[in-house]
Amino acid sequence: MENGTNKITPWEVSGRVDYDKLIKQFGTQKVTESIRNDISSYANGRMHVMLRRNIFFSHRDLDLILRDYREGIGFFLYTGRAPSLGMHIGHLVPFLFTKWLQDIFDVDVYIEITDDEKFMRNPDYTLEKTGEWSRQNILDIIAVGFNPEKTFIFQDSEYIRNMYPLAIKVAKKLNFSEVKATFGFDNSSNIGMIFYPALQIVPTMFEKRRCLIPAAIDQDPYWRLQRDIAESLGFYKASQIHGKFLPPLTSPDGKMSSSVPDSAIYLSDGPKIVEKKIMKYAFSGGQATSELQRKHGANLDVDVPYQWLYYLFEEDDGEIERIREEYSSGRMLTGEIKKILAEKLNIMLQDHRAARERAEDVYNKFKYDGNLARKMWEKIHS
Repeated sequence: MENGTNKITPWEVSGRVDYDKLIKQFGTQKVTESIRNDISSYANGRMHVMLRRNIFFSHRDLDLILRDYREGIGFFLYTGRAPSLGMHIGHLVPFLFTKWLQDIFDVDVYIEITDDEKFMRNPDYTLEKTGEWSRQNILDIIAVGFNPEKTFIFQDSEYIRNMYPLAIKVAKKLNFSEVKATFGFDNSSNIGMIFYPALQIVPTMFEKRRCLIPAAIDQDPYWRLQRDIAESLGFYKASQIHGKFLPPLTSPDGKMSSSVPDSAIYLSDGPKIVEKKIMKYAFSGGQATSELQRKHGANLDVDVPYQWLYYLFEEDDGEIERIREEYSSGRMLTGEIKKILAEKLNIMLQDHRAARERAEDVYNKFKYDGNLARKMWEKIHS
C-alpha cells in the first residue's frame, strides 16, 4: 500500500505515515471518544496511555466487540509475532496493550509465533534458527504478564497439525489473484508465502465468538481477506484495533527495525547501552545549539525522544504536558529530554528482564500445560 511518499506492507514500512489517509485507504474507522469512554468504564477509569493518547487510533467493529461483551457473549484476543534474533521496544507495544485488554475484560488470548513465515520470507534463515528465536521471543512475551491459564502461545511449525484442517478450508476460499493483489506477490514469490496468509487467518477462528486483534495497522491486509470469507465458513468477521508505529530511534519516519541496531532499543540492552544509543542516535527536533534552542524551542513533531515518551514511556499526562511546554518553548534542552527517556527506559527494561528470568519457570504452561493450552492441543474446531 502506497501512502503518499511512503510504503506500508506487513513486512516493510518506510516514510512518513499519514494515519488519517490510511483510515480512508483501508476503510477503517477512527477510535472515537465515545468508544474510549466505553472501554474506560470497564477499566474503572484507568484507560491505557496508548488508548488515551490515540496511539491505538483505528478499528474495525470494535463497537460490536463491546456490545458482545455487554451482552455476555464475550470475545477473544489474538495477536502475534514473527520471531527475530532479538526483540526491541517497538515489538513489545502490541503485547503491552493486549495484556491490558486481557486484564480489563478477563478474556482468552492467542499468540501466534510465525517461525514458518519468517523462514520462508528470508533466504538466509534456517527453520532451526527461526525456531530458536521463537523460544527466546516467547520468553519476552511471557514476561509482559499474560494470564497463563487464559493465554495460548503457539509456534506455527509445531502446531501446524492442528491448524491445517481449518487452514485448507480458508485457503480454498482465497484465490491467487486476490492474495497477489493484497500482498504484492509476483512470479518470484515462493509458494509457501502464497499459502501463508491462510495460516495467519486461522487463529481468528479458534473460538465461535468475535476475535479482536490489537496490532499495528500494517497487518490489516490479512484481516481484510479474513473478513471476506469468515461468514461463509461459519465464523465472525475479525475485529481490529490498530496501533501507530513507534518510530525508529534515528528518524521520525518509518518503524524500528531489528536489522538496524542503531535504530532500536533491544529488550536485552543494558543501562549504559540504552543511554549511549539515546544520547548519540535519537533524532532530535531541537535546535543546533543551546542558544538557538533557548530562543526557538524544539519541533516536537519530529523529535523522537518526545515521541517515545508520548507514545508510552511517560504515562503521567501532567508530566508529559510539562515536558511539552518546557521543550517546545526552549526552556528544556535536547540533552535533558534524552536523559529523561533513558531513565524511563532503563527502569522499564530492568523490570522486564527480571520478569523474563521468571518466565522460564512457566514457559510450558503457556504452550502446553495451562488450561487454555491443554484445551487447544486436545481439539481445534471439528
